[in-house]
Amino acid sequence: MKRSIAAVGSALLLGGLLAGVDGAAAVAAPDPLSPSAHRAAVKASAADAFAVLATAKDADGTTHVRYGRTYEGLRVLGGDFILHGAKDGALRSASVGLAAPLALSTTPQRSAASAAAAAKAQFAGKVSLLSKPELVVDATAGSGTLAYETVIEGFGADGQTPSRLHVVTDATSGKVLSSWDTVETAAGSGRSLYSGTVTIDTTQTSSGYSLKDAAHGNGTTCDMNNRTSGTCSVFADTDNVWGTGSTGNRQSAAVDAHYGAAKTYDYYNSTFGRRGIFNNGTGVPSRVHYGNAYVNAFWDGAQMTYGDGSGNARPLVSLDVAAHEMSHGVTERTAGLTYSGESGGLNEATSDIFATMVEFSAGNSADAGDYQIGEKININGNNTPLRYMYNPSLDGRGSQNCWSTSTKNVDVHFSSGVGNHFFFNLAEGTGATAYGTSPVCNSAPAVTGIGRSKAAAIWYRALTTYFTSSTTYAKARSYTLSAATDLYGRCGTEYKAVQKAWTAVNVAGTDAAC
Repeated sequence: MKRSIAAVGSALLLGGLLAGVDGAAAVAAPDPLSPSAHRAAVKASAADAFAVLATAKDADGTTHVRYGRTYEGLRVLGGDFILHGAKDGALRSASVGLAAPLALSTTPQRSAASAAAAAKAQFAGKVSLLSKPELVVDATAGSGTLAYETVIEGFGADGQTPSRLHVVTDATSGKVLSSWDTVETAAGSGRSLYSGTVTIDTTQTSSGYSLKDAAHGNGTTCDMNNRTSGTCSVFADTDNVWGTGSTGNRQSAAVDAHYGAAKTYDYYNSTFGRRGIFNNGTGVPSRVHYGNAYVNAFWDGAQMTYGDGSGNARPLVSLDVAAHEMSHGVTERTAGLTYSGESGGLNEATSDIFATMVEFSAGNSADAGDYQIGEKININGNNTPLRYMYNPSLDGRGSQNCWSTSTKNVDVHFSSGVGNHFFFNLAEGTGATAYGTSPVCNSAPAVTGIGRSKAAAIWYRALTTYFTSSTTYAKARSYTLSAATDLYGRCGTEYKAVQKAWTAVNVAGTDAAC
């Protein structure tokens, strides 16, 4: 899926739907956690069928089983759920997006051809492939609608950004219900553009060295030579000293990308025991010098790609951008948050949150940790960052500080502000901080931060154990409280801080006061 770092215009793209396998093959769930034993909890109808997507077991014996759902044989978008089992095997709780069991006709009133035409009309660019529309049930809003999902592949209006656009159309009225793009966007020494002189892992060859990182799953960094297709040549060097720290040397941007991929891998591995994006120990390719004056970066489900920025003078390869893109891959492989509506905002916020954590974890004085996204790449042309987590509205482009009924309707790069603001408040607190002043919404009580490490642990636990593809901000409040309970106990300092941090961004919940 394609995830990018900026909104369209200075866009970073993103997408994804049925994920959560996380590198593991589907396996049978323990009988006590079979949906057939808990039909009411998972809002099951008599026409539903289920398949295990992933299973996990905590150190204390509690289990978590993620399922996909079909209805009368049709795939249900937003129908995935997670059953959480106690140590004795009994059901503890369920993460479910559906509000009630599905009950609808599966006979379409519109043809697949009309759905394909409506989907094609949504694509602003050059189409290279139009899939056959698939009849599905769209339950992303909590109830079921018979629909078609059509996937269109090609390049965006700029002629350079690859696109894999999913379009969901109502099979009765023909109305477009939603759309999202699933293209998101040996130790050597290197002089990078943004992180100073850094140590990078390379591989010795018969003629010298290559940017292949055996220490991080054999991830590679290659040169697209300012093209959008064709061979990407892995960088090679004779003396294992890479780049000059300036754009005049093509290796310099490669050093940043290679370093960012390694630091992101290290953060997830050392903090959460996650071995790479796919949690299987493999690295991924990083493609640099993509396109001509291409002002974007993206994750496409298999690799990271970085443009050289306006005038090919400011490559988008800073540490937080690299970590942002790789984190889209983590979300894709775990919660599979759909890249539209509030779930899309949570998807983007997740990438910003872990980009920030990687930046702090790297401890690089040339690019010290902060709560700004893209501050090094000057994508706005005025030396301002792309996003501010402590006060998202400072971007002046529409990022939201506070949740409202309009949040589900704005671009995901702007609705992510609610999640980013929550995380900052949880980590650092509200009011004046060392990283900026964080306002509260609607005169909410002040929040005292619990620290970055605990805040990140709660978010990662919620992402990988509780979030489903259609999670909203209200659900995220509930799921992060479940994560805080798992990690630190119910009604402790951390639990109460999660409550207050969500209240401070106007996300209310039904959780009882402690």
